[in-house]
Amino acid sequence: MQHLGIFTDNQTNKKELIRKLQNNEFSDIVNLKDISGKLFSQLAVRRFMEEEEKHGTKYISTKGQALKTMSSGEQKKALLFHILDQKPDYILLDNPFDNLDISFQNDLKTLLQEKASGTLLIQLASRKSDMLSNIRNFAKVIDGQLRILTEDIQGEEEEATIFMGSIPPAIEPIPFNGETLISFEKVSVSYGEKHVLKDIDWEVKTGEFWQLIGNNGTGKTTILSMITGDNPKAFGQEIYIFGNKKGSGESVWDIKEKIGYFSPAMTDSFSGRHSVENMLISGLLDSIGLYIKPTETQKRIIKDWLLLLSLWERRNVQFNDLSLGDQRLVMTVRAMVKHPPLLILDEPTSGMDDASASILVQLVNKIAQETQTTILFVSHRKEPGLNPKKILELKHTDKGSIGIVK
Repeated sequence: MQHLGIFTDNQTNKKELIRKLQNNEFSDIVNLKDISGKLFSQLAVRRFMEEEEKHGTKYISTKGQALKTMSSGEQKKALLFHILDQKPDYILLDNPFDNLDISFQNDLKTLLQEKASGTLLIQLASRKSDMLSNIRNFAKVIDGQLRILTEDIQGEEEEATIFMGSIPPAIEPIPFNGETLISFEKVSVSYGEKHVLKDIDWEVKTGEFWQLIGNNGTGKTTILSMITGDNPKAFGQEIYIFGNKKGSGESVWDIKEKIGYFSPAMTDSFSGRHSVENMLISGLLDSIGLYIKPTETQKRIIKDWLLLLSLWERRNVQFNDLSLGDQRLVMTVRAMVKHPPLLILDEPTSGMDDASASILVQLVNKIAQETQTTILFVSHRKEPGLNPKKILELKHTDKGSIGIVK
């Protein structure tokens, strides 16, 4: 089998690339004429979830479990088994390892490599480290055309990017005079007979840089939701956020005003036509969109941030017209622009190519070095160059995940 690996970056129009592949428009590189194929992608998972919601029928779920109750890894496994049952001649793999922990990645890699002898694999990969080891032929979209790559892929080095200048200061610091931002004491969470967390002890202090890691389904999302105030399981437990015990009278908004938060899913909230400059100004005003005329001080601070990102010349470009990498930089700064006591970055590099992820990592490291904001970076993958000072790893047990501080 002449399996093919196609490297994509954040400038690649993947929908168009997939369409052309399925229509056999790159037959000079990979000929798919008169053979059947299936697309393995997160989009396909979402479509099956929508069908389950509409019709109540579990089309691809194993053991009768609904897709929406599964972890990302379990969903992708269910989709892959469903595809393999149909015995396609080829499988088009769209970033198959995105949002998966190392354990699930290894399971999927093993399964795919077992099937590679009888099924043609065409893998789209944003990260070089994600490419299947049994793929020997590589291509990339260049000027709208798929071109074979002849150079040594593993030997390529990404050009270093350095942010010139310092992190701009806060206009008006958000008041918090305590030393400890987060404290969990023997925190356990269960949903019926499903145990999620078991006796979590964790303390986060001002200015620390933490990474939260753990396999799919170990409770990372549960912990985040108890910090941000969205999870009722936090009440009645020994959880202290910004010095106050959860449930002692503080509102969700009292907590959220001290937290800067970014998850890639948030970009869906900004479907309107907002300029890059206005996106950042709206972060100062805690709004989606800009409805109040900004002050000169606000405009000056945002200019300093855009100069730092090398985006000042593109300040009037529509946010949705930016590359994915630049969008993530803008959204990270938007969460940080008020210098909140706590900055939570939830899978910020998901779906990014190597070069764009490296730039974002450098920005996060710079924020950690130059400010007193505490950072909580959540990620399935160990990002090269990321420099957290402490790690909380969640490890699964039958009684719920335990927390190990490293």
